Amino acid sequence: MAHVLVLAAHPDLRLSKVNLALLRAAHELAAAPGASLEVRDLYALYPDYVIDVHDEQAAAERADLIVWLHPVQWYSMPPLMKLWLDEVLTLGWAYGRSGSGPGRALRGKDLWLVASTGGAEAAYRPDGYNRYFFDAFLPPYEQTAALCGLRFLPPLVLHGAHAVGTERLAVHVSTWRERLATYPAWPELADLEQCPDCDVPAGDRPATQAVQEAA
Repeated sequence: MAHVLVLAAHPDLRLSKVNLALLRAAHELAAAPGASLEVRDLYALYPDYVIDVHDEQAAAERADLIVWLHPVQWYSMPPLMKLWLDEVLTLGWAYGRSGSGPGRALRGKDLWLVASTGGAEAAYRPDGYNRYFFDAFLPPYEQTAALCGLRFLPPLVLHGAHAVGTERLAVHVSTWRERLATYPAWPELADLEQCPDCDVPAGDRPATQAVQEAA
């Protein structure tokens, strides 16, 4: 059975409609008998922003599918999710090469972005106030996945989260539950290419000692 890891990052769930509903649904699925689903609410785990890198790397290694669940803030991810990337996706573990060997711990796994935006879908158009289609903001996610050997799956995005109605939210949560419960039996996965190789030259990432001296 495939193991799914949901990493949720919302700075204040008291103000959330979409992420709170999705997180609750994920917890319900994780509690079901025989479930192979792990949910980690980063803001609940690390209110002081001190991330347990060993625990997070172990959780990521257990997973076949890693889910990033978060609202879009300033065209990117919330700060604690970014800190998770900075501290957990280390050189020689997630990518590149260090003295301990190549960073291949995540190679062959899948990454799924599940995001919500405050702005309506019409805002993400050349004639909208965000000036670009939403896909234009995805390359940093896609390349982060590629560098770590993760296959980037088509995101699940809900626009207009602040004004979402009950019926539309229920449909979105139902889709989310179905996807989590049926991975990897998603029809579109058969047509997705595997992750490209992104080999980092050793000279592009100096040794730890050199980094400390440069700092």
